[in-house]
Amino acid sequence: MSVRPIRPDDVAAVVGLVRELAEYEKAAHEVRLTEEQLTAALFGDSPKLFGHVAVADGDEVVGTALWFLNFSTWRGTHGVYLEDLYVQPGHRGTGLGRELLRSLAELCVERGYDRLEWSVLDWNAPSIEFYRAAGAVPMDEWTVFRLTDDALRGFAADRRSR
Repeated sequence: MSVRPIRPDDVAAVVGLVRELAEYEKAAHEVRLTEEQLTAALFGDSPKLFGHVAVADGDEVVGTALWFLNFSTWRGTHGVYLEDLYVQPGHRGTGLGRELLRSLAELCVERGYDRLEWSVLDWNAPSIEFYRAAGAVPMDEWTVFRLTDDALRGFAADRRSR
């Protein structure tokens, strides 16, 4: 078992893992990701998304970490925002999830990034315990906000005269 950067031939498996994660998070109906979209995001002319995969039994992709760069104006450096971390249930407890997260921490240290951040659902006790065991601390004073779909388009179009 090992962790490595994602390759183009991993895309189909990673899309499948994203769908599994969405099912686990009770949000399968929200997934619109296609293999073409993920390929373009990861391997296009100027990629903004990056990823790693956990492999077992030779080269079977059983986990993934998809991430992108953010920037801390307070720290003055980039950081990594972990969009998705997922390991298939049959491979949990083997250290692959920890190795995916550790690989991103190592990347941050090597590149001088001061933060590795992500969100986790409040009800996901196993993941919260896993992250705490790694030394991560919750940002309890912060609330995530999001604009999507009609709300996003409506707000973008809302021009008020001044």
